[in-house]
Amino acid sequence: MFMRLNKILQGDYTVSSLHHQIKLPLDIEISIPSDDPVRLLSAFVEEMNLSDLYKTYDRIRKGQASPRQMLKIVIYAAMNRIYSSRDIESACKRDINFMYLLDGAPAPDHSTIARFISMHLSQCAKQIIAQVGTILLELGEISGENIFIDGTKIESVANKYTFVWKKAVSKNMIKLTEKICVFCAGCEELYGIKVVYNDQISLHTLKRLRKKLYKLKEDEGIEFVHGIGKRKTQLQRSLEALEEYIEKLKEYNHKLYVCGTRNSYSKTDTDATFMRMKEDAMLNGQLKPAYNLQHGVDSEYVTWLDVFPAPTDTITLIPFLKDMESHLTFKYKNIVADAGYESEENYIFIESNEQAAYIKPQNYELSKTRKFRNDISRRENMDYDPESDCYTCRNGQQLPAVSKRTQKSATGYQREVTIYECSSCNNCPYKKDCIKGNNCKTAFEDRNKKLSVSRKMEEKRAECLERITSDYGTQLRMNRSIQAEGSFANVKEDMNFRRYLYRGKENVLTQSILLAIGYDINKLHHKIADERTGTHLFELKKVS
Repeated sequence: MFMRLNKILQGDYTVSSLHHQIKLPLDIEISIPSDDPVRLLSAFVEEMNLSDLYKTYDRIRKGQASPRQMLKIVIYAAMNRIYSSRDIESACKRDINFMYLLDGAPAPDHSTIARFISMHLSQCAKQIIAQVGTILLELGEISGENIFIDGTKIESVANKYTFVWKKAVSKNMIKLTEKICVFCAGCEELYGIKVVYNDQISLHTLKRLRKKLYKLKEDEGIEFVHGIGKRKTQLQRSLEALEEYIEKLKEYNHKLYVCGTRNSYSKTDTDATFMRMKEDAMLNGQLKPAYNLQHGVDSEYVTWLDVFPAPTDTITLIPFLKDMESHLTFKYKNIVADAGYESEENYIFIESNEQAAYIKPQNYELSKTRKFRNDISRRENMDYDPESDCYTCRNGQQLPAVSKRTQKSATGYQREVTIYECSSCNNCPYKKDCIKGNNCKTAFEDRNKKLSVSRKMEEKRAECLERITSDYGTQLRMNRSIQAEGSFANVKEDMNFRRYLYRGKENVLTQSILLAIGYDINKLHHKIADERTGTHLFELKKVS
């Protein structure tokens, strides 16, 4: 009895097992159903050209999982809501499906999996997602004609209290500059030196001042002292203050450089921007570090994606389309997006790229309301004469074009805006309803009705409105809400992914691509099971 129990204390637990080799089948494949999605994933990845992935390795060791096998297990982990590298390692040792993908290779440890994602896969992730789209096109699973674009915000792994605000840094830098000006003037008067020229002070000026003060220290043989009870000289105090100013100025310059065109960033993930999230646990509208994930969906498959630091979708459309076109082997004809992507710049770019825009106008839903139609202050409710280029208000007064000006957007795009103004709104019975807002320095009694209109924007919006209200355009808009928004619903709810596990834009993009490929394989599996392969658009419901 004691001898048998003593076997339990052995490090080799197989000593106390009976016929353990007989209980486990030697061929793992026979235990996996023929319609299991793991077989589909394996066959799909085998068809891919992974030369770009193999180039990221200096050498590939024998007896270990190959890059192709590593790609299989990280995609299959995403398909099964496993995102931690330690959990993937555990699954490779216990899950028979992961063992099937490894095909006899030993299970990689968590550090190898993390390095594969951040050091190897991140260098060619876009080429891999582009290959997925090409294979789906060859299978006839995507149309290659319509792409539905939408975006969502996913929280970064950074702590939410590590924010750096560009506006606050700029204010503090102005205050610091004022202190430095007073300090430099005092040093010039105190030590009889000249360092400021043309009333311009920069970091180079402070370094030049530091060099002169240290030279003065050597010439006069002054020794600096430290500790309690020792009196510092004026020169030592000046140099210590100068060093603090230099370090603080470097810090502010670095923060503004990291911010770039953004308004904020996180200290622990400098690529993340603070955005307002829908998932607000504290219900106080608190901003969190996040990334703006953009999906391009075709026939329910994510064929392209990208990650942006901008919280708004408007400025992401053009770089998204350019990047997609540079990687995919085919070009989409129709760009379908919601009202968040509407801008004159986007309309012009899509038209110049020989594509058709199906973008919902920002006032589309609002224009259907009675309040909008009865609002006499809106130019949409005024009569416009294109020959005389003039609007006519409710009171019959004309608003001719009085001037033109150029407006510049955040991306540098310049558009021409025409200003229309009524000659006199005095004694008008509709003035209170027509002229709104109190952000003008002119008294309300002296104000006249003004309109700022971009004629090109109005023209492109009218053309797009005609397209989206057609039968085909209505079908595309319905499919965008089902397919593009459905992809995010699947990722966030079904795949339970709401926060990135890696830092930096490249790693975040790589993890997003793994999610997208896992989503595509799952979608392909369900379409095959439901016998829906080859379908691209959902049909509109016919009203009887």
